[in-house]
Amino acid sequence: MDRNTDGGLTDALGRPLKDLRISVTDRCNFRCQYCMPLEKYAWIDRHEILTFEEITRLAGLFVGLGVEEIRLTGGEPLMRHNLEFLVGQISHVDGLKDLSLTTNASLLAEQARGLAKAGLKRINASLDTLDRGKFHRLTRKDGLDNVLSGLKQATLCGLSPIKLNSVIQRGVNDDDIIELVAFARKNGYPIRFIEYMDVGNSNNWVSDLMVPKGEILQAIRKLFPLDEGARNDESAPSVDYRFRDGAGNVGIIASVTEPFCRGCTRARLTADGKLVLCLFSDKGFDLKRLLRGGATDGELVAAIRSLWSARRDRYSEERLEAMNSGEYRPNSKKKIEMISLGG
Repeated sequence: MDRNTDGGLTDALGRPLKDLRISVTDRCNFRCQYCMPLEKYAWIDRHEILTFEEITRLAGLFVGLGVEEIRLTGGEPLMRHNLEFLVGQISHVDGLKDLSLTTNASLLAEQARGLAKAGLKRINASLDTLDRGKFHRLTRKDGLDNVLSGLKQATLCGLSPIKLNSVIQRGVNDDDIIELVAFARKNGYPIRFIEYMDVGNSNNWVSDLMVPKGEILQAIRKLFPLDEGARNDESAPSVDYRFRDGAGNVGIIASVTEPFCRGCTRARLTADGKLVLCLFSDKGFDLKRLLRGGATDGELVAAIRSLWSARRDRYSEERLEAMNSGEYRPNSKKKIEMISLGG
């Protein structure tokens, strides 16, 4: 059986396909150390990037298989020319419940109004520090003012919620947690702190740089009392905590110390049309080859169904098991780089 009681597709571990992350470009105007640490990359040729029409066609097929939420990612998705046209096309896919965007927000001020008008509902914005010098060291760009302007404009254009995502690294920005929380509370932005993960290979991840969920919560609670946390649904990556004074909430994505593989309902589509079934995968299935080879919708659906039905990925659980036994080697498994995969 590959269908659950709601009629949707499920994988070999009984997980439904509900969420699709679509990377629209591998280009980015930042060079964040945990995502793009190398000086040079082999960029995807523009002729290999999926067209808006191809993306929209695939989006419709995925929704037909049970996907309810689509998030556009990159690279930096706002570097994709005329992105609002794609948003307009996908927002009209029958049956889609939610369309969002993950961005570094540096180009958002100029594009927020067009995106909102086209049908974008909400955004997730990456913001790891409010310190200008540290921001420059982390991103290798002087773009903090542009990010803050982008967030403000997105608010004015009615995009909601605007969620902030902060990757915390020990000795890098772990002393920024309180300032980020205060900024989020002041502006009404839900904020989520993310344990530093071994996505890709080039960032040379070591567990010593990872600040675990417990330490992040301890730092926050010193100034901001929190109610007990909960995961809104089994597939949500974040455990959310409400501020006791009612000023919003904060979430923790603890992929390293508290893996949530068993509830993962996400598939990823790379900018060049590869279907990837796990954030930590080493390969993807080339749907673009089928698309441009004249495959019918039925043939594409059959391919997607076959791949998801056989899915057994649970890398984060396996990593924790290996870490606890002292057998984990960070670079023992080759993984797709974050810039190519999308968030």
